[in-house]
Amino acid sequence: MRLIREVTEKVNLVTEITEGKGKEYFIEGIFLQSEIVNRNNRMYQESTMDREVGRYIKEQVQNNRAYGELGHPDTPSINLDRVSHLIVSLHKEGTNYIGKAKILETPMGQIARGLLEGGANLGVSSRALGSLKSNDKGIQIVQDDFMLSTAADIVADPSAPDAYVRGIMESKEWVFVDGKFVEHQIEEVKSFIKKTSSKNLEEAKIIAFQQFLMKIK
Repeated sequence: MRLIREVTEKVNLVTEITEGKGKEYFIEGIFLQSEIVNRNNRMYQESTMDREVGRYIKEQVQNNRAYGELGHPDTPSINLDRVSHLIVSLHKEGTNYIGKAKILETPMGQIARGLLEGGANLGVSSRALGSLKSNDKGIQIVQDDFMLSTAADIVADPSAPDAYVRGIMESKEWVFVDGKFVEHQIEEVKSFIKKTSSKNLEEAKIIAFQQFLMKIK
């Protein structure tokens, strides 16, 4: 699976005053979208998005574990020292998911709050793992192994039609090992296969696959 990041152009800053807690800051807007082709020629099917967002809400949002970071991390893992907000709600409207996130009193949260209060035009970026497959029109469809790390990091990227993918880590693969995602370097496997004669190519592929399985057990 590869790291996929989707950016939504703009979120709104909302302030709420709660008795005993004072002023609290939130961002809200479109966090995720399906059934549209983005500028990188990729699309999420509504059924795929619904399934994974449902899991994410149940396991992360409802348990106060749906963290987001400030910036564009290049791993699927959540870095607690960079957490800036907590996603408190996520609900569907049409083929979009509207999210709301509370800005936390963390160092990164204070930076995000300062930027938003100063009028910065920030956006949010979902971070997930998944594979892609082209359909008969050449559109890259995100497959059913799609798994969200976070529905929203806070980013400062330029706009796109509502949302767009900000790159895929083409040189990296990620696997789930011992309860966490780790980077899987594939250059060694590629080199092994390239050095193999065409006569023994199929056997080399089988060996490479067996070695991969041994590493992730």
